[in-house]
Amino acid sequence: MTSPLSPEAAPVEVVPAEAVPAEAGFRLPRPDLDRLDEITAALAKTAAEYDRTGEFPHAAIQLLHDAGLLTATVGRKWGGPGVSFADLARILLALGRGDTSVALIATMTLVPHALESGRPWPEAVYRRILAESAQRPTLLNHARAEPDTGRGGGTLARRTATGWAITGRKRFVTGAEGLSYYLLWATTDEPVPSPAVFLVPGGSPGIEILPTWRQLGMRATVSHEVVFTDVEVGADELIRFDDLGRRAATGPGPEPDQEYANSVLLISAALYLGAARAAQDFVHHTGVTKVPVHLGRPIAAGERFRHAAGEIEVLLSTAEQLVFGVAARLDRGEVVSANEALAAKVAVIRNLTAAVETAVRLLGSAALSQDNPLERIFRDVQAAGVHAPQEDAALLGIGTARLNDYIRQFG
Repeated sequence: MTSPLSPEAAPVEVVPAEAVPAEAGFRLPRPDLDRLDEITAALAKTAAEYDRTGEFPHAAIQLLHDAGLLTATVGRKWGGPGVSFADLARILLALGRGDTSVALIATMTLVPHALESGRPWPEAVYRRILAESAQRPTLLNHARAEPDTGRGGGTLARRTATGWAITGRKRFVTGAEGLSYYLLWATTDEPVPSPAVFLVPGGSPGIEILPTWRQLGMRATVSHEVVFTDVEVGADELIRFDDLGRRAATGPGPEPDQEYANSVLLISAALYLGAARAAQDFVHHTGVTKVPVHLGRPIAAGERFRHAAGEIEVLLSTAEQLVFGVAARLDRGEVVSANEALAAKVAVIRNLTAAVETAVRLLGSAALSQDNPLERIFRDVQAAGVHAPQEDAALLGIGTARLNDYIRQFG
């Protein structure tokens, strides 16, 4: 099969997916997972240009909407396809293989829909979001991190006669320019202050997007800072959440279900695994098409090249087994421990970044040319380990838990 990153890749036309009727009157598109290769190829065609300009990838997001992928995780009770965790991993791997930035923007919408089935939002709010999602791309993302306070706490929601007025500043808001709704974390000014999430429409008065996203990679995610100044929302737009997005009846909610949370984080890492597979595609294409005059044969015929190709495959196939193995267990209803999922995430990210680094070393200086997709992929996968919990925190938590287990057993 022709690599989607190769010069020979032909243009593809993705037709709208079959629609799934919903009782509420809207129709959500059904994703055709047999066409994921087409989506990958289409995204790969525009990835370099979006990376160069740093512009929001509107056309690519429209493509995902038309293909039914942005609502693939909407539960069946809402008329959605409710894809399995294994299929979610397939989708994210395919998107990341085409354009890592687009894949991350999509992930930020797919995950809230996936979590909704077990942790429901107010019904009227969610129905409104789905009705809009049936008509056009409706992107969601949590806005929590803050420049001064880290994970949040500096954003205040002040009660008004009609609802709430929210003031604060958020950073690293992936997809900021294209979001239909911010899931905005704030602390209420109630007698007993409470952490909560507010559903804030992207075009609301009082929102200012600051063009601060000037990163090494993932440039088209436009993960800018966003300032909220007395942004007004209705009383029904409040959802009291705990750290996992579970709706709580009162107060901040129960302790986070870390088993479930870490498993979702692991599956989300599949988008970077897809990028690493794209790097592998380019290495293979280069190996079989580059024929130096002094060799008189493709460079892939050399032992050094084949050895490195084997190293890349071992790293990536092992990472895939971890991701899809955990996804399959979740789909069977098994419990994956928090530390088990977190350890797998650490290993997956280590493997995929090592695979891309091996690819760069193998191809040498040419790999770092902006004329090659490998240069962009190398920059993008540096972000894989940035998502919380980062490796140092993960190792600390895993090590502490194992030592405590030992002390309880033998101490």
